[in-house]
Amino acid sequence: MTQQISPANFADWTGAQLARTEAALGQWVGPGAPAGLGQAMRYAVQGGGKRLRPLLVLAAREAVAGEGAEDTALAAALDEAALRAACAVELIHAYSLVHDDMPCMDNDVLRRGKPTVHVQFGEAGALLAGDALQALAFELLTPEHSAIPEAVQAALCRQLARAAGAAGMAGGQAIDLASVGQQLDEAQLQRMHQLKTGALLQASVMMGAACQGGAAGAAALAGLSRYGAALGLAFQVVDDILDVTQDSATLGKTAGKDAAHAKPTYVSLLGLTGARQCAQNLHRDALEGLAACGLGNTARLAALADMVLLRSN
Repeated sequence: MTQQISPANFADWTGAQLARTEAALGQWVGPGAPAGLGQAMRYAVQGGGKRLRPLLVLAAREAVAGEGAEDTALAAALDEAALRAACAVELIHAYSLVHDDMPCMDNDVLRRGKPTVHVQFGEAGALLAGDALQALAFELLTPEHSAIPEAVQAALCRQLARAAGAAGMAGGQAIDLASVGQQLDEAQLQRMHQLKTGALLQASVMMGAACQGGAAGAAALAGLSRYGAALGLAFQVVDDILDVTQDSATLGKTAGKDAAHAKPTYVSLLGLTGARQCAQNLHRDALEGLAACGLGNTARLAALADMVLLRSN
């Protein structure tokens, strides 16, 4: 049975983790970058966003912490690894949004309620900011003179690289661009979004799980992977629903652009009612994955799944 947490306790935990994440991002993003690059990087990262991916990393770290014998020094190092992973995955997400919004991709002018990076800093500035954020993500995962075990650093880099590359986010975006005006069946649409959106969300969970002393076994990791996969796809289904049910002010980005660009979505394929049922089914699958993982501290992961299903932007 999946654990539950009170809304007040979840809000307190979320607020504390977001404060940690924002402070770390403020420290690590952009200092010393020349010729206005740091300003563009910070603009892309700060001032908005749900920070779902960092929250997933940190909640998964908490779920696996204490499963084995972590002494105080190791626990502190693994907590640091999780915070760095939380920031790294958010930097990859931010860079992807910067590039996706550019005229050569989706040509969007609004993101998180403010002008997109290429509108504010020009196309060349946006391209460089995205490149720099991507590189910084991996630099954060491999700090010099750190107590973080090298095997953990390597595992985090591999997971993030795979989720961001051709087998993940970039591959899904390529399919998305090639699918404009095309009729996709549900399996094809699912595959596209498993890569484009789901891979990085699933990786967030598994990166948090990698920040452990090695005691969480195969069954626990399989359950967390199932949770992450279902949650990642549910996020996209809800995104498709919101694109046709909310306005731009609520979303913080241009509403209705998928239909305007003839992009295949869960709503266009299944209808609004069918898409909502699909999101409910994926939410249930995510919670079943948590129940199967057998870990004792999964209430915050369950609450994050609820947040994905019930979000309004």
